[in-house]
Amino acid sequence: MRKLISFVHISLDGFVAGPNGEMDWIQVNQEIFDHVGKRISKGNTALYGRTTYQMMESYWPTAADQPNASKHDIEHSQWYSKVHKVVLSNTLDETNLTNTTIIHNNLVERVNEIKQQEGEDILVFGSPTATHSLMQLRLIDDYWLFVNPVVLGKGIPLFANIETSVKLKLLSTQQFKCGVIELNYITGDQ
Repeated sequence: MRKLISFVHISLDGFVAGPNGEMDWIQVNQEIFDHVGKRISKGNTALYGRTTYQMMESYWPTAADQPNASKHDIEHSQWYSKVHKVVLSNTLDETNLTNTTIIHNNLVERVNEIKQQEGEDILVFGSPTATHSLMQLRLIDDYWLFVNPVVLGKGIPLFANIETSVKLKLLSTQQFKCGVIELNYITGDQ
């Protein structure tokens, strides 16, 4: 069975974005891009919430074509063009969307169907609202948390509205030169 893996940057105090959705505090560099690039190359399905999907669609399809495209822009744009995209949304229409599936309802059933299909891991990038829904329904198998050396004090928390405790097992850690630390956890259900 395929795993659903949440990739997310968080602040030291557990926020995924500032109070107004700000993400300018996230630290990334080529070292992190290379590390994540190796990992996501094993995935062939990306899951997003509507807002994150629309943000991705506005940039990644043409990022590699820009004259000042970085190595990361080129590599991620190529990956993004091939990966199957799944979007959790009550408002998006699938018409004219390429290589994209919209899940409007029956979240548990539909995600479990995708998990049962042939293929590699299903990767969730950011998407706080979608991640919260997936967490509440215990659909996330692994967490790849990129802890940034910043305290926001307030914002959108990663772990919100969790009704029962979730036991996690630490599999690995990775420290990056910029001060970000990656923590890779699996859920205790595995």
